[in-house]
Amino acid sequence: MSWLGAEEWEAVALSLKVAFWATILSLPVAIAVAYALARGRFWGHGLLNGLVHLPLVLPPVVTGYLLLVFFGSQGLGGRVLDAVGMPIAFRWTGAVLAAAVMAFPLVVRAIRLSIEAVDVRLEDAAATLGASPLRVFLTVTLPMAMPGVLAGTVLGFAKAMGEFGATITFVSSVQGETQTLSLAVYSFLQVPGGESAAVKLVIIAVAVAMGALLLSEWLARRMARKVSGA
Repeated sequence: MSWLGAEEWEAVALSLKVAFWATILSLPVAIAVAYALARGRFWGHGLLNGLVHLPLVLPPVVTGYLLLVFFGSQGLGGRVLDAVGMPIAFRWTGAVLAAAVMAFPLVVRAIRLSIEAVDVRLEDAAATLGASPLRVFLTVTLPMAMPGVLAGTVLGFAKAMGEFGATITFVSSVQGETQTLSLAVYSFLQVPGGESAAVKLVIIAVAVAMGALLLSEWLARRMARKVSGA
């Protein structure tokens, strides 16, 4: 007999899919934003930094509501996506967006700190030898900042895996479509006799989160030693 029932497995599988795509799709943007914040000197730098970290300080329900206002069927973003045949409100793709938004600040912060730790003189030396800014970034900055990129990726995945407030506000909890692991725990706790299934999902959530933290630390140390040549 399976330890988890069909509904529980469905929630776990959906959470993994949502977290995977939320991480993959947001990572390139996070790297670009982290680089801009770490190396850029431009008007609006503080505003961009504030906007990036806003999901960390806003109640998740508020973030979910803002997503619903903009990407819902009546919102500007929602109407544009509907017109091109890509509606996301109350769909698993909407859960991906909500998870990506909530995880984005953690990913950016980890990558930004790693980029700031890269010696600028190495970048200047590469530029002096004729490398373009893009080549300097790809061959010097990014490889040396890779520990932060990996750590941020793993932490972002873990955050996306456990996202609740913004997701339930934006896409609700539809079994098989948007009911991720966290939403399934909440749903099971609302029905008599659902505590057993909820506890099993909680155990999985704790294991994934702890595993992600340990993996993030291990990858960061391993890559740091590789970069330093130790």
